[in-house]
Amino acid sequence: MSTTDAATAKPVWFITGCSTGFGRHLAEQLLADGYRVVVTARKPADIADLAAKGDALVLALDVTDSGQIAAAVAAAEAKYGRIDVLVNNAGIGYFAAVEESEDAATRRMFDINVFGLAAMTTAVLPGMRARRSGFVVNFSSIGGLRAFPALGWYNASKFAVEGLSEALWQETEPLGIKVMLVEPSGFRTDWAGRSADESAVTIEDYTATAGARRRALRTGSGNQPGDPVRAAKAIVAAVESKAPPHRLLLGNWAYDQALAKLDELRGEFTAWEGTARGADFPK
Repeated sequence: MSTTDAATAKPVWFITGCSTGFGRHLAEQLLADGYRVVVTARKPADIADLAAKGDALVLALDVTDSGQIAAAVAAAEAKYGRIDVLVNNAGIGYFAAVEESEDAATRRMFDINVFGLAAMTTAVLPGMRARRSGFVVNFSSIGGLRAFPALGWYNASKFAVEGLSEALWQETEPLGIKVMLVEPSGFRTDWAGRSADESAVTIEDYTATAGARRRALRTGSGNQPGDPVRAAKAIVAAVESKAPPHRLLLGNWAYDQALAKLDELRGEFTAWEGTARGADFPK
């Protein structure tokens, strides 16, 4: 590709977790729109069909494997010369009350949702810094802004993604690299039906709280109000916007819950303002 062609070609997107859900829908949307897309999954056979949908590079990638991360980034840069947009979509869920949660399962979720996301980001940042251009899209959740019973450890992983991303954009925006959190509510992505584990432990005292939420998440899978196709289009539009948001809420419930959380925080902070301000040394 000539220098002129490279300058006018559509951006190169690199997406993790494309076998199902948001990752697959986003990849399909981008390929249909003529973007160059690196589509990845732990099992390449699950995404092989995407190679026929446009200019796609299909790669095996487990975001908890540092060797696979390095190989995938190198392969993407070898084929396209750059990675313009990284989408950290790979992630899993876990349903359990905090006391019911199993250590191995929660640590695995953090390895994927937090440490895998961070490892992917640091792998692409050198190229973006060198070009003084780039965009990192980190999938969070409305559960990254407020917590719910049965999702405590999942919430904790997404709260971590929020904090990491907020620091990251303060570090990278002066270098020309943008960062955006995507915060969806319930979408028909089979997350609750396929991509989320559940504790084998149940404690009767939590039946009405965490237990009820567990049942609702499972039975509601496939009937969520969110349309993943519309979500994919919204993400592309936000990235291509001249003034992209740091946080992109997706879904009516996400929007309503986010505003409710803001109101709750302001109310409680205001009620305890005197105590908060009185904790400093007197002037």
